[in-house]
Order: sequence, then C-alpha cells, then structure tokens
Amino acid sequence: MDALMVSIKGNTDKRTGKYAVYAIIGVNGDGKKDCLGFWINETEGTFKWLSIFDELKARGVKQLGFVCIDGLAGLEEAITSTFPKAIVCRCMVHLVRNSTKYVPTKHRKEFCADLKAMYAAVSIGEAEAALNALNEKWKKSYPSAVRVWNDNFIYVQRLFDYPSEIRKMIYTTNAIESFNSALRKVTNRKAAFPNEESVMKILYLRTLDITAKWTMPYPNWSIIRGKLDMLWGEGWDI
Repeated sequence: MDALMVSIKGNTDKRTGKYAVYAIIGVNGDGKKDCLGFWINETEGTFKWLSIFDELKARGVKQLGFVCIDGLAGLEEAITSTFPKAIVCRCMVHLVRNSTKYVPTKHRKEFCADLKAMYAAVSIGEAEAALNALNEKWKKSYPSAVRVWNDNFIYVQRLFDYPSEIRKMIYTTNAIESFNSALRKVTNRKAAFPNEESVMKILYLRTLDITAKWTMPYPNWSIIRGKLDMLWGEGWDI
C-alpha cells in the first residue's frame, strides 16, 4: 500500500494543489497480483486509510495476510482494527532511507552494509547481534540514524517468524513502488488535472495496461503457498 501525489485544479468544493492518490495491490491465493483500487484525498492520512479498509471489507475481502507499509503513523492500527489477523510489516527499504538521511555520504555505503547484515540475516539471533554491532559502531556518531532501527526493530524481528521465502516477499514495498512508478509515467505528463474524475480515468486505463502483463504467479509461489498452508492451514484463502 502506498500513495502518489498528483496536481488537481480546484473548483467550488476543492482547492487547487497536490492530492494523494491511494493505491493498493495484492497477491491472492494463486500468487497472482492485482490492483484493488484507487482513492483520492487531499492528504495521506490514517483516517482515509481506515475508510478504505472498511470499503474493502464491504466489497468482500474476508482477510488480509501480510500487509507491507511505509510507516505512516497510525496506519498499523487502522489495518488491524478492520482486519485483526493481518500481519503488518514495515518496508526495510524505507527504514534504510529514513536512517541514512542522517549519515554523511562518506559513511553511507558502510552503514548500509551493516544494516543489511541485520535485516537480511539468516536468523533472529544473527539479526540481534547485528543490531548490537550497529549500536556499538555508529550510535555515538549518528544517534538519530541508529535510533530508527532501535525503534523499529520489532518489525525486523517479525520477519523471522516466517521462512526465508516469505521474508523475501514481505520485507519491502518495492512491488507497489514499481506500480506507482508506472502510473507516474502518465500522471507526470500533465501539470494539473482538471478534476478527480480525469485522474481516475487515466489511472484506470494505465492500470489495464499494467495488469495485462501480470499473467504469471509471484516467483516461487508454489513453495510460498506450501509454507503458508503449513502456517495458516489449507483453505486460508477461501
């Protein structure tokens, strides 16, 4: 789940400016990706997301398995209040970006290598050791950068509740970011859209082109599906 920004001209009810277009893509029980929809709001906020989850439930979505987010405040609570069994994951790539903005360029490559040793570890013990090493090595020089990982290590720990095949699928929001990047190829062509309807039309047509290429299951889906059946029991996607 993520949002991209578009410019829309104002009218009697709306102001002129940047609007958040919320997008959600999902992977179903057959491993196929699809777009669940678009929603437009003046800002990216938790209240709007809550209304979106309520709508998805009303449309027939019975449950969400893993939900990968970028860390908007209150978003996890909005998800679990509607879908209590959902497992919320933080995007590790976003956490890397959030932390490295506090690290000067000369040390950024080395710092990122130490981060990868943590979130890409083979076991929770190895990840905890990497966090300790990160604190010892960098906390004094870049406390704000290290604090990002101390505050969010619960999400790193959560990854290790699941086999490596599933971890690779849920540790980043790259799928939605790639999708939004493809959408921006059409939205960035206009300085501003005349209204919300014009935005929805162009996104809908662009999405038809994108999803037409989503013919294959997620890589290694048969293995992932087997792991999920073991974790959740067969028939979890019915």
